[in-house]
Amino acid sequence: MDRKEALETLGLAAAGPGLLLKAFKMSTKKFPVIHKDNIEEVGKAYRAGRQKWELERLKKLRNEPAFFTDHEMKTITVLGDIIIPKDNVSGSASDAGVPDFIAFIVKDMPEHQVPMRGGLKWLDMQCRDRYGDAFIDCSKSEQIEMIEAIAYPHKAEPDMQPGVAFFNRMRNLTASGFYTTKMGIKDIGYKGNHPTQWTGVPSHVLAKYDVEEFKES
Repeated sequence: MDRKEALETLGLAAAGPGLLLKAFKMSTKKFPVIHKDNIEEVGKAYRAGRQKWELERLKKLRNEPAFFTDHEMKTITVLGDIIIPKDNVSGSASDAGVPDFIAFIVKDMPEHQVPMRGGLKWLDMQCRDRYGDAFIDCSKSEQIEMIEAIAYPHKAEPDMQPGVAFFNRMRNLTASGFYTTKMGIKDIGYKGNHPTQWTGVPSHVLAKYDVEEFKES
């Protein structure tokens, strides 16, 4: 399953657990990239994967206008990279395509739209009151200072609670987007299923329970 399929599958998860399980069934053939012009052909050619109604739903979502403005997307990108910055193990949230993931999710799950837009506006208003600029136009130190005021729910002041709720949502979406990519999986060192060899119960465990190792006669 490639990056685009992973994003779309996460969006479709809201439709039910049965659909999610079907979406993760792997075909013996590699799925081609689905375009609006070949969506019907792909649906007929591959039995595994998405059903016709799923493909139609994805086509509708892809053709919908973007929800976020350019300014909002730039803010989301900066926030994502503060939450998951680039380090010596992996790239940043934006390197992994997290802003695109969030842009897709808010169209697929509209309940995120009002809280996200409201939170972004709240953040800009706070920064203009504090520093005289929108969040993305503030210095790096000012951005971090603002985020630290809302990133720790139990430490945040009462008047910062709207920002806390927004940042919690932003952080959850960022983590969901990042850790469903190859980059994110590599970052946590997840190896998945792999063959191993059973050599019996370790000797220290046998000793702990005063049990002798069974040997066939």
